[in-house]
Amino acid sequence: MSQEILNLTCKQLRDSIAKGDVKSSDAVSAVFERIEKYDTRIGAFLSTFKTEALTQAGKVDEKIAKGQSVGALAGVPIAVKDNMCTTFGPTSCASKILENFHSPYNATVIEKLLAADAVIIGKTNLDEFAMGSSTENSGLKKTVNPWDKDRVPGGSSGGSAAAVAAQMCFAAMGSDTGGSIRQPASFCGVAGLKPTYGRVSRYGLVAYGSSLDQIGPLTKNIEDCALMLNVIAGHDEKDSTSVDETTAFLCDFLSGANKEVKDLKIAVVPQLFEGADEQVIQSIKDAIEVYKKLGAQIIEIQMPHFEYAIAAYYLIATAEASSNLARYDGVHYGHRTKNAGDYIEVYTKSRAEAFGTEVKRRIMLGTYALSSGYYDAYYLKALKVRNLIRGDFTAAFEKTDCIIMPTSPTTAFKIGEKTADPLQMYLADVYTIAANLAGIPAISIPCGFDKNNLPIGLQIIAPAFGEKKLLQIARMFESQTDFHKKNPQL
Repeated sequence: MSQEILNLTCKQLRDSIAKGDVKSSDAVSAVFERIEKYDTRIGAFLSTFKTEALTQAGKVDEKIAKGQSVGALAGVPIAVKDNMCTTFGPTSCASKILENFHSPYNATVIEKLLAADAVIIGKTNLDEFAMGSSTENSGLKKTVNPWDKDRVPGGSSGGSAAAVAAQMCFAAMGSDTGGSIRQPASFCGVAGLKPTYGRVSRYGLVAYGSSLDQIGPLTKNIEDCALMLNVIAGHDEKDSTSVDETTAFLCDFLSGANKEVKDLKIAVVPQLFEGADEQVIQSIKDAIEVYKKLGAQIIEIQMPHFEYAIAAYYLIATAEASSNLARYDGVHYGHRTKNAGDYIEVYTKSRAEAFGTEVKRRIMLGTYALSSGYYDAYYLKALKVRNLIRGDFTAAFEKTDCIIMPTSPTTAFKIGEKTADPLQMYLADVYTIAANLAGIPAISIPCGFDKNNLPIGLQIIAPAFGEKKLLQIARMFESQTDFHKKNPQL
C-alpha cells in the first residue's frame, strides 16, 4: 500500500485524500518510511518534522471525515528548501552561520502552503545560501543524486530535487537565482519551474540576489507544477517586488495545463547547441521532432547577447550577495565567535569561521565589483548587458511563443569533479542564467537519458507572466513521452 501511495502524483494524492480513498496520515507515514530507509544514503533533508506532520495530517483526515472543506493541497506531504523561513525547525540556509537559527515568522509561501492544508514534512539541503550548482557547497551535509550516488544532484536546490526524485515527498519548494530549480530538476529527472520575477512573493526567502531570486516548485509532472503554482502565486503586500495580480495576470494555471497551444511557434537558437554534450543535443533535437509532429512551427533565431549572460550574472549576483550577507555580523543573530578581542574581531572572525569557501568568494567578488573605481567598469556595465539580454528575449517573443534549449550542457557530473575549478562550476548554469536576468518564466522537464541512464532536461522559456502557456507547451511534450514516469532504483 505504501508504494502505491508513493507512486501517485501530487494531484492524484490530493484528489484521493479529498475523496476519502487515502488518508493523509497514511501518505505521511509512507513518506517517512522511505526517508528513514533511504535518506541516510541520499542526504536530501537537513531537518524533518515527523510528529508535527502526522498531527497536521490527522487534522486534514478529521476535516474530511466530518465533511468539511479542505485546501488545494489537502494532506499532501511537501518538502521545503531550507532558505525559506519557518517558525518550526531551523532555517539554516545550509550554513554554519545560521545552523541554530529559528525564524520568528513564516515566509509567505509557507503560509500559503499551510493555508492550502499541505503537510510540510521537512527542510531540504542546498548549497550554502543557495550559492552553487551542485549542493556540494552545503556547510552541513552532502546530498547525492538518486540516479547515481557518485554524482551531484545539481544545485542549489539539490535537496529538493533529490527528495522528489527519490519519492520522499510529492512536491518540493526551491528557489532559483540563476537556474537553481531548473538545473537540479534536469539532473534528477523531475519538473522544475522558475516563475516570472514577482509572480511569487519572496517575503521570508533568505536573500542571495534580490533582483534575481524567485521561489518555485519541483514536482513529478507538469500538472503538479501547475497545482503548486496556483497555491503559491499572488500579490503580497509584504514584498515590494510582488506584482499585483488582481487584474491583468490572475489566472488558473491548473485548468489550462492539459490544453494544447494551437499554431504553436517555437524558437531555437543554433549557437547554443555548440557547447553541450552530444547526447544532450540529440535529446533536445528529438524533443523538437516531437513538437513538429504536434504541428509546431520551429523557427531559428539569434540571441547576440546570450554569450555575455554568465559574466553579467556573476557580477550582479555577487554584488547583491555582498550587500545581503553583510547582515551576518556576529551581533544581531547567527554564529558569533568566542575568540574576539574587540568588535572588529567579532565581525571578521564570526564571518571567517562560519561562511564557507564559495560564499566568501562571492562576497569578495561582489564587494570588489561595487567598490569605488570599479562600480562603473563592472557592476554598471553588467546592468547594461542585462538590459540587452532582456531586449533579445523581447525581440524573440515577438515572433514565437517560447524558446527551447538544454537546461544544462551535461548530465549530472561526478561529486568532486568541478569543485577545484569554480569557473567550470559556474558554466554549469550557462543555459539557465539568462531567464533570471530577464525576469521571465522557464521550466525544465525530463526529455531523455544518456548512456549512463542519467536524466536530461529540456528547458522551455516563455514571455513574462506567460506561465499558463508555458505549462501548456511543456505538457504537450510530456503527454507524448514517458520520461517523467521513470524513477531511480535506490
